[in-house]
Amino acid sequence: MQKLIMGFFKNVFKSLFEDEVDNDNDFVLPDKTEDTSNKLMPEDLLKNKNVYPSLDVNLEYMNARFNSLINSDIKIREFLIHVRNKQYKAFIVYIDGMSDNDSINDFILKPLMMRNNANTYDGDEIISQAITNNISVRKVKKFNINDYIFDCLLPQNDIEKVNSFDTISDGIVSGNCALFVDTLDYAFDISTKKYETRSISEPKNEPIIRGSQEAFVENLRTNTSMLRRNLANENLVIENLTIGKVDKNKCAVCYLKNVANSDLVAEVKYRLNNLDVDYCSSVGELEQFIKDDITTTLPEAVSTERVDRATSYLLQGRVVIVYNGCPYVLVVPITIFDFLKSQEDININHVAANLLKIIRAISVVLTLLLPGFYIAITTYHSELLPTDLLFSIVASRSSVPFMIIVEILIMEVSFEIIREAGLRVPSNLGSTVGIVGTLILGQAAVEANIVSPILVIIVAITGITSFSVLDFSFSFHLRIARFVYTILGATAGFLGIAVGLFIHLIILCSLKSFGVPYLTPYAPLNVKSKSKYLLKPAWKREFRDEWLATKRPRAQGGISLKWRKK
Repeated sequence: MQKLIMGFFKNVFKSLFEDEVDNDNDFVLPDKTEDTSNKLMPEDLLKNKNVYPSLDVNLEYMNARFNSLINSDIKIREFLIHVRNKQYKAFIVYIDGMSDNDSINDFILKPLMMRNNANTYDGDEIISQAITNNISVRKVKKFNINDYIFDCLLPQNDIEKVNSFDTISDGIVSGNCALFVDTLDYAFDISTKKYETRSISEPKNEPIIRGSQEAFVENLRTNTSMLRRNLANENLVIENLTIGKVDKNKCAVCYLKNVANSDLVAEVKYRLNNLDVDYCSSVGELEQFIKDDITTTLPEAVSTERVDRATSYLLQGRVVIVYNGCPYVLVVPITIFDFLKSQEDININHVAANLLKIIRAISVVLTLLLPGFYIAITTYHSELLPTDLLFSIVASRSSVPFMIIVEILIMEVSFEIIREAGLRVPSNLGSTVGIVGTLILGQAAVEANIVSPILVIIVAITGITSFSVLDFSFSFHLRIARFVYTILGATAGFLGIAVGLFIHLIILCSLKSFGVPYLTPYAPLNVKSKSKYLLKPAWKREFRDEWLATKRPRAQGGISLKWRKK
């Protein structure tokens, strides 16, 4: 009876409040099991991989592949070619905005469509004559339309014959113009690239005082040209690869053929060629695809925007990976000490450079361990502090209602939020956010007895030292590890931090970057190694790093300062 009553009221309220919807207009996804055996799908139309001899079929194929009916920037121009007083049907395909219209008009359409001496000569043979050793050599070649167009009618410096639709499409989407001619089973891929790019500017994240002020941009060919200009050597090899199946982006592997280890170059190209992904959006994502240990937060490649820094790595025998669309390049292989180097180090005296390198090493230690040490000492090992300092800390915390671990986490999380906000807001507001966050909010938190003054000093020192880490990815690892050491210090004091350091060192010793141990040359220890963390004078840097196994181990002569030997 109760079910009948509930069902009655349910039907009454449903009839009163339910909207009347015309189900014919509802959108329903098609069933995947629908029988399509008798339907012509677009995939069936695009199954063929090679160019057809029939121009009409090629035109239909390109219209279907590039969706020219709905894509407003896909331009297909049909016309007639005049060759030997005969006319041939043809069409070109290009993308408006990526190709140079003037080049297409002046060097493709005009030579092919307009009558001139090159295309009005009426003869069945092409005759060439040369005189060698007073002997006249006469060569007769039968007329062939495809060779004639390629050799005589297209005054372009970069042109090739392509019979694969995939290759033709890759050229079109990169800014080239494809020319199809009736009766020919291939197309002409003509370079007509011209699109707006950002001009070369100064490095923003790796500034130095003495040295080059050029930074990489988003255009692949501009970046490789800057490498060529900075490293004027015919042994510089730049190989192009394609990353992704849907977004077929270009990637360049750069190395010195007479310096870099061949096995290293082969390993880099092997990993890049064996990525089964639809797309790769940036060089940072590419680094995650090719790193040895995919579970660690430690970077296994140096990312730099400086052209001179990338050039110096090439001269050392390393491999530089340039990715189209990203103003940063990857350098492999690396060690952990590469993250503490600056391009400024080689521009100044080695004593000053070593002082800066020591300061960076101290900054890394403070960034990683200072909050953990503070909480470990104040909680478990207060006898290590001088009596006056201990009384000062106790007095400053007497009015704070939270535990030390809660207090530290509040300040650390607040500092990370302020830093992230300062990076994401517009540049003219970034400094304002930093000042408001650090000064006003910090002072207000102390006056409100939420945190103690000495903890503000600890967090401020930790934040400042973290900015001395040059590499963005490596600084992220330190920021993550700092929270771990803080929790370990709050849990077990120095014992917890010691256990964390032991595990951390084991992880570092097990890591490799393209076969190179992460802590080389200190783990495994190589006493005879000439590669050290501290720099030698410029005239004593005779050898390249031996762990790179380069083809030219010696970078300088036995006596580099020959002008002193008189």
